[in-house]
Amino acid sequence: MTVELDKEIKKIKKNQSLMQLIKRVHGLVENPDLEKHRQSQNHIGAILSNTRDIEYREVDIEGMHGEWVSVKRAHMKKYVILHCHGGGYSTGSCLYARTLTSKLAESTSMDVLCFDYRLAPQHPYPAATEDAMKVWNYLMLFGYGARDVILTGDSAGGNLALSLTLRLKQEGRLLPRGLVLMSPWTDLTSSGESFEGKAEVDPVLDSDYIDRMVSAYAGGQDLKQPLISPLFGEFAGFPPTYIQVGENEILLSDAVRLHQAFVDANVSVKMDVYPGMWHVFQMSPVKAAREAMDSNAEFIYDICR
Repeated sequence: MTVELDKEIKKIKKNQSLMQLIKRVHGLVENPDLEKHRQSQNHIGAILSNTRDIEYREVDIEGMHGEWVSVKRAHMKKYVILHCHGGGYSTGSCLYARTLTSKLAESTSMDVLCFDYRLAPQHPYPAATEDAMKVWNYLMLFGYGARDVILTGDSAGGNLALSLTLRLKQEGRLLPRGLVLMSPWTDLTSSGESFEGKAEVDPVLDSDYIDRMVSAYAGGQDLKQPLISPLFGEFAGFPPTYIQVGENEILLSDAVRLHQAFVDANVSVKMDVYPGMWHVFQMSPVKAAREAMDSNAEFIYDICR
């Protein structure tokens, strides 16, 4: 019993040290000057995506910059992953998203398309959703069918993936084959219990940051609009969805309540809560991140059978 207790204490201490490291690293990136924040993110994306096994190809989508990410080996061409990057709708880019898109391409052997949607506060809601629809239409004209596309997103990108799917549904169009959401930001009203319950342990996000992002993106709007806070949407008929979230993040409730809403709507949904992990931990070079990306690939393979 004592040996097991010692092991558990060591495990907790190790996780606490890791969380402190993540908090310090995130502090180096975050900057009240949005332009400097964006530049720091791009710098990290360029460093962490420096691999010979991946090919990055720029694409122009009606004046919007996009990027195809592919493995340099024989790979599946029938299906494609459309990734929506995170960043609170105010930061983020294809370059920064390489910390995830490269892993998605490697783990699935599928092509991944990411895009630089317009950012707040210069371009508030509904600019990002309009840009996502533009990319969706590009893929349809490119020769893919809706059922050939797996839609993925992290944080605000998870919000955008849900918003795009809700808009497609509103317009009576075919929906993507499936959704993969990593730490999705689903409720801009910040009404979830974890906003307070996880405030002391989250090393990445805090309520002040969230409030700034909400104000920049949707200031003056009804935050319960489903295309702004997808948690309040109607999900009947949604495609199979897989949600991943860290145990130690203030957006935990956003994921948990979304999962329940999908269950209530009879949507095929799976959710994994990763013990001791933080917001979009899949970006980090840790064992749990590798396991999570493998689980993403398994889910995608399952729905593509």
